[in-house]
Amino acid sequence: MTNILIRRETCRLCDSRNLELVLSLPPTPPANALVSREQLGLEQERFPLDLFQCRECGHVQLLDVLDPKVLFEHYLYVSATSPMFVKYLQEYADWVIRTFNIPRGSLIVEAGSNDGTFLKFFKQAGMKILGIDPARNLAQVANAAGIETIPEMFTPSLAKDIRSKRGLAKVVVANNVFAHADDLGGFADAANQLLDDDGVFIFEVSYLVDVYEKKLFDTIYHEHLSYHSVTPLPCFFDKHGMEVIDVQRVASQGGSLRVVVQKKGAGRKVQESVSQLIHLEKTLGINEPKSMRLFGLRIEALRKDLCELIREIKQNGKHIAGFGAPAKATTLMFSFGLGRDVLDFVVDENPLKQGLFTPGLHIPILPPRVLYERMPEYLLILAWNFAEDIIKRYEEYHAKGGKFIVPIPSVRVI
Repeated sequence: MTNILIRRETCRLCDSRNLELVLSLPPTPPANALVSREQLGLEQERFPLDLFQCRECGHVQLLDVLDPKVLFEHYLYVSATSPMFVKYLQEYADWVIRTFNIPRGSLIVEAGSNDGTFLKFFKQAGMKILGIDPARNLAQVANAAGIETIPEMFTPSLAKDIRSKRGLAKVVVANNVFAHADDLGGFADAANQLLDDDGVFIFEVSYLVDVYEKKLFDTIYHEHLSYHSVTPLPCFFDKHGMEVIDVQRVASQGGSLRVVVQKKGAGRKVQESVSQLIHLEKTLGINEPKSMRLFGLRIEALRKDLCELIREIKQNGKHIAGFGAPAKATTLMFSFGLGRDVLDFVVDENPLKQGLFTPGLHIPILPPRVLYERMPEYLLILAWNFAEDIIKRYEEYHAKGGKFIVPIPSVRVI
């Protein structure tokens, strides 16, 4: 196995070695490892997607860790691509400012700031902002747009440097990146070090309850090392001098968890939402390996449903294209056998992805206009979390006879 992969032996949250394998998905290349035409002859290495659960605290996680430089230094996901997601981020920023009474001029720091879309709304509200993101290409885009961004990983040493040069932050945010860190303790310590005494650390992650209930198995890929539930978090943050004071279920990314953390004794009361979601998780049994093994059986049933539909379409001589080349599509395509014999091509609105080929299976990624030029009878929405928005914006394709297939949480044809 290549030296860009390491296998950890302890739980990221509680350091226990009592870990149980609960789900094995087919090995894949890194989910965002799109290739150029010149690279098509090179075989891409595939890495394990084995999901483990800690028998002590219940945390669900991958133990095979790819070098973050490979995953993140050149990144092709851009927040601004989806108008629906941009609107969500604007409402999210408004909620933060309103809920925590953030004064104008306060420092807002975002770890994993991508192209700066989220921070832009804080800047417009009169805040001082700073982005941190290891993707050098996206940091360059953000800086060019006036969103100051440091192209580094978020670490305690970087937090110390920012604190000495810029002072303390009223808010540290991390959207869909707290699940990416192998060293979650270091991430928490960095946030704690940077926060003002009355500041808040807010992060969003894919919520294990939604993954389990909605069969969102394609959110399992190498960037997502952790699949968070609320139950283990209070104890984890307590060890790092912080406390969880609020949790919310939000619709982003098919179902996410928004967590609000403060320094110990900062004064805000712990909301009932924390105990309520812990009770829900206990009722569902998601912190028990037997439930996660049942999850695997439900994925297999979903695979059979989609494969049966595809078989029928292909027997009738019809063509299928894909819509969207998000990271989750790599897991979906490998798990369900969606290769070039199934999908003629994939369209994606992100110009950075157009002209490239999907990881491992090497299906061409083309601009959306090709959809109308070739008019495949079916369009499989790989970016299913934006299905409603995509169907609405591509009504012309539908009006001309095209049909949409939404694969998750259940297979349906529109």
